[in-house]
Amino acid sequence: MAIDTEYSQSAVRRSSRKSNTNIFMIMLGFTFFSASMWAGQRLAAGLDWTGFIGALLLGGLILSVYTGALGYIAAESGLSLNLLARRSFGDKGSWLPNACIILTQTGWFGIGLSILAIPIAKALFGLEMTPEHTPWQCYMVIAISGALMTASAYFGIKSLTIISTIAVPLIAVLGITAMFLAIKNGDKSLVQAFNSSTNDLGLLGGISIVIGSFVSGGTTTPNFTRFAKSAKVGLWTTVVAFFIGNSLMFIFGAVSSIYVGGNDIFEVMVNLNLFYLAMLSLGLNIWTTNDNTLYSAGLGLANISGLSKKAMVITSGVVGTAAANWLYWNFDYWLGMLSCSLPPIGTVIILSYFFGRKGGRVKQVDWWAMACVVIGAVVANIVLWGIPALNGILATAVCFFIGRKVA
Repeated sequence: MAIDTEYSQSAVRRSSRKSNTNIFMIMLGFTFFSASMWAGQRLAAGLDWTGFIGALLLGGLILSVYTGALGYIAAESGLSLNLLARRSFGDKGSWLPNACIILTQTGWFGIGLSILAIPIAKALFGLEMTPEHTPWQCYMVIAISGALMTASAYFGIKSLTIISTIAVPLIAVLGITAMFLAIKNGDKSLVQAFNSSTNDLGLLGGISIVIGSFVSGGTTTPNFTRFAKSAKVGLWTTVVAFFIGNSLMFIFGAVSSIYVGGNDIFEVMVNLNLFYLAMLSLGLNIWTTNDNTLYSAGLGLANISGLSKKAMVITSGVVGTAAANWLYWNFDYWLGMLSCSLPPIGTVIILSYFFGRKGGRVKQVDWWAMACVVIGAVVANIVLWGIPALNGILATAVCFFIGRKVA
């Protein structure tokens, strides 16, 4: 019988834990995602410099508390998100959070492939892509990228570590260099450019964008920090990585929007006649996130099906690659709605771990935990005031503690 080195159905042994540097690189690479740069563009358009920094700090703080708690729990227990979900939702009840994770992470994998393929096909072949027409060259880039990223996720945490260790320094150096060159070549400073924005977003709106940009992916933090050497390491690597990584992506997106009218540092680098470096930066940027999302989707499918994680990674990769173009043009709104269900799932897991009743047999289905997730997701989607993700988390927490009182 083959040894499960990914610990898809059990806690990670202490002897299999990774170094602090490896965990930090994996988490930092996870946050390097082009969709976060798009969020930076929205922040630059609607906030002045003070509001932008305030949104980064406050939104980053809330996101770091949430993901840091999950990182701590996973490192202390050695359990993946899927196994933690079994404790919180029951053996069969965990299928609900797992299904949400599979759909969202496979969806983001496919969208990530198109985010990579469309600008590269456009730049290399001079092609225009629309929802009605996608040239075969774009599908070719999607297929090649999907195969490579699926392969890296197939080989598990070791492969994720290697990719992140190579990619993170390169992305940071290339991106920061391009950003400073763009500012240097511009006709006004970054602060002046921000202060000429419409300033109609408001601080709450900015915080909502910062949190919403990665709270879905952040919920899968346990899948990676379970390999940390201690709970403290799981906590600090997550908090620092999310603060640095997300902030860099927002700033890159803001600079792109202000100086070249784009939404990605790729466009800044192309504008500076650095096309091949831009292609390298974009490819690595997408890869460090996509292999993590696919890894999480594979773990979720393995938990439901009982089959091997590697087989399920291939399944998710094939589905995400085949649907990538359709997902990019059609599924963004629905994926956003689905993503609102993940923070309530993470909230139930956190509260169950720290405040739940210890010991006893795991239930088949914990209906109250399931109800908390549904209530939290509904609140996050329909309550317009405030910060949607935070609204969902708070509603879930209230539901959880009411359940403890009445049970």
